[in-house]
Amino acid sequence: MNLKVILEPSDEGGYTAIVPALPGCISEGDTKEEALGNIREAIDLYLEPKEDDWDFAPNAELMEVAV
Repeated sequence: MNLKVILEPSDEGGYTAIVPALPGCISEGDTKEEALGNIREAIDLYLEPKEDDWDFAPNAELMEVAV
């Protein structure tokens, strides 16, 4: 999956990374490389399913889609 990331310099120094397609998915780093590494980790955590996310109706179907 490819996601667009906005990387902008922070007023305090370093960089802020934002993923517009994932509301609230934001991270920072002292360098561009660190900010990109941190946002990759934030994306993984953002998309990681949680146990309480699996409370669906008994007849619900789990489907996969490619994006």
